[in-house]
Amino acid sequence: MSERNLITLNGQDVEFTAGETVLEVAARHGLEIPTLCHDPRLDPAGACRTCLVEIEGWRRMPPSCATKAMPGMVVSTESERIARHRETLLSLYLTDHTQDRTEAESYGPDQLFEMADRYGAEQDWGAMETVRAARPGDRNPYVHFHPESCIVCARCVRYCEEVEGVSAITLAGRGSKTTIATVDELSLLDTTCEMCGGCIDVCPTGAMAEKMPITRTARPERELEKVRSTCNYCGVGCQVDLNVDTAANDGAGRVVKVTSPPAGTTTNDGNLCVKGRFAYDFVEHPERIQVPLVRGADGELRAASWDEALERAAAGLLGVKERHGADSLGFISSSRCTMEENYLMQKLSRGVFGTNNIHQCAAT
Repeated sequence: MSERNLITLNGQDVEFTAGETVLEVAARHGLEIPTLCHDPRLDPAGACRTCLVEIEGWRRMPPSCATKAMPGMVVSTESERIARHRETLLSLYLTDHTQDRTEAESYGPDQLFEMADRYGAEQDWGAMETVRAARPGDRNPYVHFHPESCIVCARCVRYCEEVEGVSAITLAGRGSKTTIATVDELSLLDTTCEMCGGCIDVCPTGAMAEKMPITRTARPERELEKVRSTCNYCGVGCQVDLNVDTAANDGAGRVVKVTSPPAGTTTNDGNLCVKGRFAYDFVEHPERIQVPLVRGADGELRAASWDEALERAAAGLLGVKERHGADSLGFISSSRCTMEENYLMQKLSRGVFGTNNIHQCAAT
């Protein structure tokens, strides 16, 4: 019988799997360790230093995100020393950060302020004027960089390289001038950027933000209602969270942005493409058909109920089958449908109308 892998975590013996980090083991056992630079999709960087823990026999506190669990380790995730470190570290971060929380969170959720509140960090140490370069002339329509909120955790840069594999952005400069840059300060439109918005998704402070809600003066994301849905641009079935301003349109609500569910919770692992994240304007488009239409005796389309529209469509299809046979019908489904919807389409073709003339435009 193989020996069990055990570490002592806050006084309790817990099992771990070879290769797991202390952070992963703690999370699996319900212990929260704060992080700013960590994302489960990325290689650990240990850059933000918020996840430091104490390990018996170790002189320095190591980052739990980058420290592999080893048999016999005695780990503490809470102590006076750790609390003092977190408070000081977060207070220092705030001195190089936008001080106005309302302004900061107009760009996106700011985990730094949330963590400062949670761990009692001093928020009145003053602030330095940021010297990070921005890209105010970037004509790309989607991604906005707000350098005053950047903490240089490099999550956006690492995501662009490790997940998307395009390396459109990078860290440039040194010291307090370190910033998120592009080659020769080009617009993202002139780089390898695929406009997936992943940099926005992983940013912990809203320094990388979506332009459209900003220009439309939408409410902060924390005040929006999130509605889980399936992206309808292809057949992959990526899960999205529609962010709805429930006060807009005289209380009818309006979708003002799309965000991805947390990594590891859905099949798309928190990733979206440019269409899934940004192409949601059609929801409010004035030419969008919102009710079924049927053609009257005069040849003009008029609004109808769903029952009337479905009866009209069924009568037309059955009429063709009666006059010309089942194989005179052909059904084609869309790659924008979900797998379940495509299944129902072939069931309708084969089971109801009796023809195998069924195709799907993605040819999969």
